[in-house]
Amino acid sequence: MGHHRMVRTPSLPKPALALLVSIPLGLGSVACARKGDPIPRPRTEAQACLARWEGFRLLEVTLPALDIKGNSLVGLESVRVYHLPLGSSRPSPGEVLAKGEVVLEQRRPDLPSPGRTFRMDLEGIGRPAGWIVVAALRTGNVVGSPSATLPWLHPAL
Repeated sequence: MGHHRMVRTPSLPKPALALLVSIPLGLGSVACARKGDPIPRPRTEAQACLARWEGFRLLEVTLPALDIKGNSLVGLESVRVYHLPLGSSRPSPGEVLAKGEVVLEQRRPDLPSPGRTFRMDLEGIGRPAGWIVVAALRTGNVVGSPSATLPWLHPAL
């Protein structure tokens, strides 16, 4: 009855054991080093672009420099032109934006900085007479306020 079995456990040198214990602790501190909101705040709409006809199908667009809360505009992704066919009266910019179709979109990197002016060539847009507005989009597909409603003449003219 005097037989005892000795169970042998593997042992690591003390420096290796200290390293294995410190790795999970170090990873935990790296993950907790982030500051600020864990969920990014949604972007606010951009203010309206300024749009005016420079030629028959050449639109001059000035990008907004601020969002609707008056903060600097960052995260601008694209500019869209919306078209709405003629109706009984001139629609509001919001109506063209809500009911119209996107007929042209210009994206980064082909956009200037906020507050700068560029031109959009609408020569190839074959839509009937109607109305257009221009709106800037921010990251997250946040559509900005629309520009003033501009007339779109019939392509045969």
